[in-house]
Amino acid sequence: MQQRDRQQREAAASKVDVLMEALPWINRMRGKTFVIKYGGAAMENDELCRQVVADIELLKLMGIRIVVVHGGGKAINAQLKALQIPVRFERGLRVTDDATMEAVQEVLVGKVNQRLVWALNEYGHNAVGISGADGKTLKAEPMDPALGRVGRIREVDPSLIETILSDGYIPVVATVGCAADGFYNINADVAAGKIAEAMGADKLIYLTDVDGLYRDVRDEDSLIQTLTRAETRELLESGQLDGGMLPKIRSISEALDGGVAEVVILNGTFPHSLLLEIFTDAGCGTMFTRD
Repeated sequence: MQQRDRQQREAAASKVDVLMEALPWINRMRGKTFVIKYGGAAMENDELCRQVVADIELLKLMGIRIVVVHGGGKAINAQLKALQIPVRFERGLRVTDDATMEAVQEVLVGKVNQRLVWALNEYGHNAVGISGADGKTLKAEPMDPALGRVGRIREVDPSLIETILSDGYIPVVATVGCAADGFYNINADVAAGKIAEAMGADKLIYLTDVDGLYRDVRDEDSLIQTLTRAETRELLESGQLDGGMLPKIRSISEALDGGVAEVVILNGTFPHSLLLEIFTDAGCGTMFTRD
């Protein structure tokens, strides 16, 4: 009996140690604004989704202002396949004709966004779903005629997001932009960066399917722990990046140039990676800093 009691006390003490380690971080982060770009397997897998949602709710309870920005690439691909609409990418961006744009809206706004809102609200009625077209939050313009209705963000108006935050809710933003001639498909990585920039966010977090940025994707030991703004720009100019990582790193570089203090790429499939990054000394993932 005494042995069991001792083990229980030791287990409880270890939990107290974790809380004590987190305490200065909690004090430091209270009132800060974090933009979290949510996507990949962490959003597709129900169990991983529950873990991420629980982490987000805990961050909110600790006084952090959270904005969730999401894409939905896998869900869009599945819908396009069902509709027998070809899937094409150029320079890491989805080629979006009118039929594809309708599917993007249906999936992002009508399905993925509402699923995330529902999941967050299961923890306490804390989320409000919007698209970038609501309140003209993401004002877009055509990026390139060859890409169809892929939009470049011309301006971000964060007024609606700020109102939702002020009312005590978590804004969940689907990345559909608006223009005079209709709707545009906005890359979610780019949208998250521009929203963070417009809001003067203290931290921008990309939840992905990988541990961070690798110098060589074939070498697990080549994970980059930190990069400065200058080093990030050099990496972009080197031509080493391709596929979906290219718009992500470009958006990170622009967010840092625009005043965002820190950007982190995290593996959203690792349990509670958000909390480990924010509230422990070790952190995880790849961090991008202004200096």
